[in-house]
Amino acid sequence: MGDALQTRASLLARLGDPKDHTAWRQFVELYGGLVYRFVRQRGLQDADAADLTQEVFLAVAEVAGRWHYDPKRGSFRGWLYGITRNKLARYLRKKYGQAVGSGDTDVQQRLAEEPSPEDDADQLWEEEFQRQLFRLAAARIQDSFAPTTWQAFWRTAVDGKSAAEVGAELKMSVGAVYVAKSRVLARLTAEIQQMQQE
Repeated sequence: MGDALQTRASLLARLGDPKDHTAWRQFVELYGGLVYRFVRQRGLQDADAADLTQEVFLAVAEVAGRWHYDPKRGSFRGWLYGITRNKLARYLRKKYGQAVGSGDTDVQQRLAEEPSPEDDADQLWEEEFQRQLFRLAAARIQDSFAPTTWQAFWRTAVDGKSAAEVGAELKMSVGAVYVAKSRVLARLTAEIQQMQQE
């Protein structure tokens, strides 16, 4: 991926040109997985999630030439979340119809006690964004480590195996496994911080 991930502001400016295939490929690389996995977590099946993701990107494409990034009005990610949430709500209303409520006081009281689905959705969006950052950062840095170093990190930090178990599998000392994990984590953390600043 290398320098494929430019700052969001410059990338967003480039999206205004529908012929800039590189910008759109980078945009889909950055946000495609985020939108897709978010709507999957909200209950959509694979094909429906893929279709809805395309609808979100079509909506972005429709305004890309006119949209100007203004940090005072909120983040791009928040704007994209709003589009995604609205497209998902329309899809669900269309698919399942709108249920008619009774208006009964007991029903209203029970509903008031339930956590807001919006709060849950906001949290899911943020969690999925963090996972997407991790995936992209990991892909960016993986080739800069020896395969055994990367495997030692991945098996301990991601798969949750013990350093002793991984050391035996990879024919490394336990100390070497910890050093490998630490080196990759430090680089991964720096890469994620850089991506968040972009």
